[in-house]
Amino acid sequence: MKYYFCRIQFKDLPIESRLTTIKTTGKKDAKSSKATITAKSGISIGNYIVTVELGTPRKALSLVFDTASDLTWTQCQPCAQYCYSQPEPIFAPSASKTYSNASCTCTQCSGLTSATGNRPGCSTSATCEYKIADRSSAGCFGKEKLTLTSNDIINDYYFGCGQNNQVQSLGAAGVLGLGRDQLSFVSQTAEKYGKVFSYCLPSTSSATGHMNFGSRGGKYAGLSYQTTPMPTYQGSSFYWLDLECIHVAGNKLPISPTVFETSGMIIDSGTVITRLPPTAYSALRTAFRAGMTQYPLTKAWSILDTCYDFSKFTTVYVPKINLVWGGNANVDIHPQGILLANGASQVCLAFAANENDYDYAGIFGNNQQKTLEVVYDLNEGNVGFASGGCE
Repeated sequence: MKYYFCRIQFKDLPIESRLTTIKTTGKKDAKSSKATITAKSGISIGNYIVTVELGTPRKALSLVFDTASDLTWTQCQPCAQYCYSQPEPIFAPSASKTYSNASCTCTQCSGLTSATGNRPGCSTSATCEYKIADRSSAGCFGKEKLTLTSNDIINDYYFGCGQNNQVQSLGAAGVLGLGRDQLSFVSQTAEKYGKVFSYCLPSTSSATGHMNFGSRGGKYAGLSYQTTPMPTYQGSSFYWLDLECIHVAGNKLPISPTVFETSGMIIDSGTVITRLPPTAYSALRTAFRAGMTQYPLTKAWSILDTCYDFSKFTTVYVPKINLVWGGNANVDIHPQGILLANGASQVCLAFAANENDYDYAGIFGNNQQKTLEVVYDLNEGNVGFASGGCE
């Protein structure tokens, strides 16, 4: 029997999306190293973080883990230009016995061009300097001891020591870059973890998720995966996927496959809202609204234009949404991933349109990934999705 509507107890809807704070525990696999990470609720909106330790002595830092970023960076003392407020004390490289600046002549310094979108700066000193293209962070490029768990220590880990950081809404000490570039965490730890990682993002602020490096995560817990190939485009470190079609309430939307082929689609743990080509989003919005006529529409919330007032309801029913990826990987979106709430009187469809069908890639955002076990296997060249990875 197929169910085309999802029943939601409104008391369980997340009234505000929150960052997920992650603490680490580790264990060894018989064949390869494996770090298992526990996800818990945090305090800020929209991203997920992992708590790692940097330096000697070790200093705990919360970093947003981002599959669309390559360079790992954190704010560093003495903050020559600007540092924003963060949960932990700002890292002081001068207090660590294992920190050293990277030289302008090292191979990793030249690799900053692809990892950041900017050439490294070496004009005023022998120390390699970085600047991320979106201006989120700039500073000295260095290497340090990075600790995930007592069993998982990476020596000489290259990262950005930020002296000018402009992402005040980040709610964390920096970013852990999980892209494909040679300077990403995935590449720097390839020998240890084999370029395989997975995560499961919890559905609510009170639920628990996890993240794994090495092995194939939840597959060994008996989960059944839908696997889709990752196309590789020269010069891109994003994780590209082929979206083939969308179903709402069991009905395939009338969207030409060329719409998705033209824009392309990436999966991103650091973007909250799934972004679609306008033609695709329009079809999704029309079908979703047709299944929600019993609930009153209300004003838009930022880029979300399909919002409802549920203040007089304790239970709501929303149309089921599932995405079909290349290789016929059929992925159901969890009810908590379909909606995003700004209080009971403004609960919105958590999808939005790009500016046009051609110039912008679509994004499979983290809100829609909730409760899925998502496995990135760079050796096999695919991404796997399994339902029920966490609650």
